[in-house]
Amino acid sequence: MRRPVLRRAQEPSGANSNRSDKRIYEYTNKQSHILFGLPILLEQRISMKVNLKEKFSQFHDHWHPRIIGELNGQQVKIAKVKGEFPWHKHDQEDELFLVIKGELTLEFKDKKHILKAGEMIFVPRDTEHKPSAKIETQIMLFEPSGTLNTGSEENEFTRKDLEVI
Repeated sequence: MRRPVLRRAQEPSGANSNRSDKRIYEYTNKQSHILFGLPILLEQRISMKVNLKEKFSQFHDHWHPRIIGELNGQQVKIAKVKGEFPWHKHDQEDELFLVIKGELTLEFKDKKHILKAGEMIFVPRDTEHKPSAKIETQIMLFEPSGTLNTGSEENEFTRKDLEVI
């Protein structure tokens, strides 16, 4: 199946535009560029610089991941977390949690890990786990595209349609 190419964005013009406003490509909400609620993959590779501080400043809710990129079938997501998330597992997907700011506790049936900023943990598929945070914590997740945040269970924490920021 041939993947469509994202259209070239229009460069801003006029006295108020500056170099930082000009982008070669951009995601668009046009139906032709959205597949299953997510931006389509690009046929040609582009480099994109991402400022995590700026991305985290765009939202304030907890346990609601946002997609900030995609590579090799993996989505790169960020979320702010605080409190407890329910026990769950992902039958087919491995996960990676990276703590950007704060402290994340990841409980497993037989052990518990406390991660501080700059630390990460791999969670193998089919492994029950329960993340929690006593203080607001910023995390980055690497998961296969389409991974449901609550795994095989659906509850009030389930987020099916993730925002791309």
